[in-house]
Amino acid sequence: MDRDSSAEPERRGGAFYDDPGVFERYRSHRRWAENPNVVMEEPAVIEEFGSVSGLRVLDLGCGDASTGRLLLEAGVASYLGVDGSERMVDAAGAALTDPRAQVVRCDIEEFDASAASFDLVLSRMALHYVADISVVFDRCHAWLAPGGRIVFSVVHPVVSSNDPRASTDQPREDWVVDNYFLTGPRYQLWLGAQSRWYHRTTEDYVRALQGAGFSLRNLRECPPDRARFENETEFRRRQRIPLVLLLSAGR
Repeated sequence: MDRDSSAEPERRGGAFYDDPGVFERYRSHRRWAENPNVVMEEPAVIEEFGSVSGLRVLDLGCGDASTGRLLLEAGVASYLGVDGSERMVDAAGAALTDPRAQVVRCDIEEFDASAASFDLVLSRMALHYVADISVVFDRCHAWLAPGGRIVFSVVHPVVSSNDPRASTDQPREDWVVDNYFLTGPRYQLWLGAQSRWYHRTTEDYVRALQGAGFSLRNLRECPPDRARFENETEFRRRQRIPLVLLLSAGR
């Protein structure tokens, strides 16, 4: 999750994962037993969902729809995944055979839906690719039925504000927070290629939710649980800084 200021071609949003090398490295990364998305972020997200039986679910930045499969098994009424990557959408479509599920290729910023057509909007590690988060939250509020919820995770602002001069391909042991309150696009080396995230403070995310009319329900930083780690060294490394910011809010 490190930034790189080199002048490589920029890959925006979901299209970043259409690079063949990036896509394969992503798949390999997700298979790693101690991947933070698997051992830290995912358990917190699932716990935050609570009961999803009978819900109509929208997944923004669904990737290969691994979350969709979990939700369908948990009894959702319908699942719609949205992703800007052709490779991710193809992988999701091949994995989802349930008639309750649908996946469409569309950038998050361009997607639209009817009012009150969902009960739960989720997004896992995707909204930091979006330039104007307030517009997305406004739309999510309109798409949700009364009493509906939004649950999303993003790269933690401590990580997205990391000093680019500290960039490395090796496992990180040091992090230098710099220009934390200078929000906007940041470039980083991620999965072996240059990508663009949008750095925001924690306060920015909370204010954007409230500005869209949501009531904040929970804020979590997904700390590591020793029971989920086989490697003591990796567990201790993950205790050093937060990697993920998780927020949930109600309509």
